[in-house]
Amino acid sequence: MTSIEGSDVRKVVIACDAGMGSSALVVAQLADRLRPFSVSVAQAAVDEIPADADLVLCQESLLDRARRKDSGTVVLGFQSFFGDPVFDRVEQAVRDGGSLDG
Repeated sequence: MTSIEGSDVRKVVIACDAGMGSSALVVAQLADRLRPFSVSVAQAAVDEIPADADLVLCQESLLDRARRKDSGTVVLGFQSFFGDPVFDRVEQAVRDGGSLDG
């Protein structure tokens, strides 16, 4: 299992299958939450996750594809684009320096 300390996260990527709808909204909301900690948030297709991503978030149905892309990057899944606990968990780890395992 791969892990990263929240204090080491500088770039989060929201990986999606196609389109820009709900994932674009998540990018904007998470960027606002992580801006005070100098963490950037970007969006990418699950098959085009950039190599400089420290942490990847994607819908649970895309986890296997995202993890195959780069086995060294922490990949966390979520069920819902809005209100999913993973977003709170990421913010708390970045704020407090806790570990994220994925």
